[in-house]
Amino acid sequence: MRRPPALPNQPGPPFNAPAARRLRAALSMGPEHVAYGMRVSFGLPYVTPDLVMAWERGATSPTSPELTALAGVLWCSPGELIDRPRTLREHRIIRGLAPEDVARGVGLELLAYLHMEEHDEWRGTDRQSAALADLLDLSLPDFVTVTGREVRLAEHLRSAVTTRWQAYVRPVAKLVSLDRRLVEDTLQELHREYQGQMVATLSWGGDGGPAGESGRDFLDRIVARFWTTVRNNTG
Repeated sequence: MRRPPALPNQPGPPFNAPAARRLRAALSMGPEHVAYGMRVSFGLPYVTPDLVMAWERGATSPTSPELTALAGVLWCSPGELIDRPRTLREHRIIRGLAPEDVARGVGLELLAYLHMEEHDEWRGTDRQSAALADLLDLSLPDFVTVTGREVRLAEHLRSAVTTRWQAYVRPVAKLVSLDRRLVEDTLQELHREYQGQMVATLSWGGDGGPAGESGRDFLDRIVARFWTTVRNNTG
C-alpha cells in the first residue's frame, strides 16, 4: 500500500535519525518490528521495514502523525526523535500539544493561530507572546526564532561587527529584550573578535586563506555566537 502524501501544511518536524536508530537498537527491535507496530497499533498500513530504514538513513523524514506513531512504538516521547526545534509547530509537537491547546492558552482563535503556525509569522500581542513562551517553555533564543525576529537580529549583528557596534546596541536590545549594558558588552566583544579575524586575514594577503574562511563562518553563525557570548557574560 502506498504512503499517502503529506498535507502541504503539515510537514514533519526535523527528524533525528541517529536517535531513532539508537532507540530501536536499545529495544532489540528490527525495522520489521517497528513497521509491524506502526501498522497494527497505529493504523498506518503502508509502513514497511524499508520505510523505517529510509527514515533512519535520513533519506526521508516521517510526517507528524508518523513520528507520533514511531515514538509510541519506540516507547519514547516525540521530542526524543526531533532535532532542535525552530518553528512554532515543532515546539508545539515537542510539548505534545494540539493546536487547539496553544490557541486557547494564548487567547487566539484557532484559525488565526493555525495561520500563524503555517506561515511562521507570529502576530500575537505582548501578552499573548508571554503566554506562548510560558506554554511552550521557550528559552529566549527560541522565542526570538519562533516569533520571526532572528532574521532581523542576524542583520543587526552582522552590521554591528563589521561597522560601528555602538549604533546597534539599542535596536538589538529592543529586539531581544535584554539589558542594554549586557548587549553593549556582548556586541563589543563580538566586534573585537571579528575585527581581530579580519586583521589576521590581511596577514594572509587576501580573503581566500583560512582566516578569510573563518571570518565568513563567523558571520554565518553570528546569531549562535551572540547567544553564547550572552550566556558567558551572564554566567
